[in-house]
Amino acid sequence: MPCSTTSSGASTPGGFSSGSDSGFVDTPFTERSILFDDHDIHVAVQQSTSDQHILVVGGCGFIGSHTAWELAKAGYNVIIIDNLSNAFNSVFHRLEAMVAHHYDTVKVGSRRPSLKLYEADFRDTQTLTTILEAYEVPLGFGEYPENRRRSNISGVIHFAAFKAVSESIKHPLKYYANNVGGLIDFCSLLGDFGIKNFVFSSSATVYGTVADIGIPLREEYCSQTKTVFHDDDGLKKVVESGSTGLTNPYGRTKWMCEAILNDLAHADPEWTITALRYFNPIGCDESGLLGEDPRAAATNLMPVVLRVITGESPVLNIYGDDYDTHDGTAVRDYIHVTDLALGHLAALKSRAAQGFRVYNLGTGQGYSVLDVVAAMEQVSQRKIPTKLVGRREGDVGMCVAKAGRAREELGWRTEKSLEMCCRDIWRFLERAATESNAVL
Repeated sequence: MPCSTTSSGASTPGGFSSGSDSGFVDTPFTERSILFDDHDIHVAVQQSTSDQHILVVGGCGFIGSHTAWELAKAGYNVIIIDNLSNAFNSVFHRLEAMVAHHYDTVKVGSRRPSLKLYEADFRDTQTLTTILEAYEVPLGFGEYPENRRRSNISGVIHFAAFKAVSESIKHPLKYYANNVGGLIDFCSLLGDFGIKNFVFSSSATVYGTVADIGIPLREEYCSQTKTVFHDDDGLKKVVESGSTGLTNPYGRTKWMCEAILNDLAHADPEWTITALRYFNPIGCDESGLLGEDPRAAATNLMPVVLRVITGESPVLNIYGDDYDTHDGTAVRDYIHVTDLALGHLAALKSRAAQGFRVYNLGTGQGYSVLDVVAAMEQVSQRKIPTKLVGRREGDVGMCVAKAGRAREELGWRTEKSLEMCCRDIWRFLERAATESNAVL
């Protein structure tokens, strides 16, 4: 089922493959070998796993693909598992081309890391077991099975959750089954293989209605254990474990997952688990080659803005103008997806988070819906028609990060502004339009 820059089209030990209707994903660089049978290719795959790999689940999605790109640029071998339910395998082909170009022109002479795609659902334990077995380290002399299994996969980043607030309200069981049930089975399987460095994509939705207090959100405001800290005024605060005012099933699944991961790390100290609470990712890679391209129409602000700019939608609905914000529209902390991706690399490399540790990934700066519209109009030089409608179920008025913990413990900080986010998005749209016209 793999597609790879180093062994594209190779069969895995179970003989399964992913991609096109014929069961094989072509790549721009290689074709299926006519000189080797499946056993020979399996041996080659086993030999290619001598270096450490990072497993990215959901790696063809918006944030996952940008993280895979940053990992590859940093020299990591990357394994992507994605069922392509909300992404396209063309994203993987684009990643391959970008990695090849980068190592041919920027990092000339450097070892090019491997990049593989397995089309699989992370909840399919049987298939996942077969994939993980391909990266298992054989036992050494004098070692016995009871000594534990080891893997060439040194870290896992989990992006495979469902994430639409409105959909979670309509279909809560779908979200609990995938986001919570799937995580339990997945972590159990990883533990069986001794893979215990885990980065979890969480969300600022876990703060619930606490987000409306009007000040940047500290990680301590939603804690999995009783927490004592001093606020910005030096006052001692005590927060009991739990969350306040969760407004939708999606947010509840993220909070539940954090609780499960905290309990896991407490029960087994070998685990290093980092939960990264995202605020509002926008933008795209500065090359314009990689952007947000889901199968289902995204409902968060920027994709809707783009659909209006491109004429796919006639107007941008603004959900409420009576929030306690500077212009009445909802305020969010918009972070460039590249900054967000680099936060995952910082989390993988850090050992400050031994056990379970949570970090906000945001800028600390809030922008309203109208601020974002104005910034995108400035960059595109196009007018974005808007329509005021009522508040949307599950929304809060303000959600802005306090990101000091990530700076202090991970050495990570954001570098890109809202204007840069909009410029990179516009570059991606212009490139996509050019490619579409070329095809026509």
